[in-house]
Amino acid sequence: MDTDFWLQRWEQGQTGFHQSRVMPLLQKHWPGLGLPAGSRVLVPLAGKTLDVLWLAEQGHAVLAVELSPIAVRQFFEEHALQPEIRSTPQGTLYRAGPIEFLCGDIFGLDAATLADCTGCYDRAALIALTPELRERYVRHVYGRLPAGCRTLLLTLDYPQAEMDGPPFAVPASEIQARYGDRWRIEPLETRDILAQEPKFAARGLSRLSTEVFRLTAV
Repeated sequence: MDTDFWLQRWEQGQTGFHQSRVMPLLQKHWPGLGLPAGSRVLVPLAGKTLDVLWLAEQGHAVLAVELSPIAVRQFFEEHALQPEIRSTPQGTLYRAGPIEFLCGDIFGLDAATLADCTGCYDRAALIALTPELRERYVRHVYGRLPAGCRTLLLTLDYPQAEMDGPPFAVPASEIQARYGDRWRIEPLETRDILAQEPKFAARGLSRLSTEVFRLTAV
């Protein structure tokens, strides 16, 4: 992963990807996963998303993983949370109630940590990575999540030749190719969002959709 790129974006305040509300598609589709309260939910490449707080409010123990210490500190400051902080071999761990933020590289997560996650919410990670890193990411992270783990995966699809990522286009065919050998894939929704995303239209996109999948590890 181009760690310098993402660290620089946070250092320079170039965080237009951060949303000031909880993702409506998360609120709509998460209950359908049927995860019991207390389930540990992985949120990779979390930034300082409000989705983490929402998941905790649903009764989950949330493990958010984020590279930038600026993003992690801002999350706790903006929600007036006082985390306990300690060093671990995988990075600096911030904990406040049911929320844990691991400030470190997603590729540094060990098998034991991932084996405890029975849920996953992937809104920002897969589309942030180049095709080569997506292959490594799916193998390293999703390959270590336990059988029965339920994931809500959000992707973007657009003609990749029309714009350089990130975010990158990840069509449904790629989801099938990368996950189909171990995960049951259920498409939940496809939504045309170009009209609501003028900054992407200004970059030359002729089409932009968001796609929602429910994945179950078998």
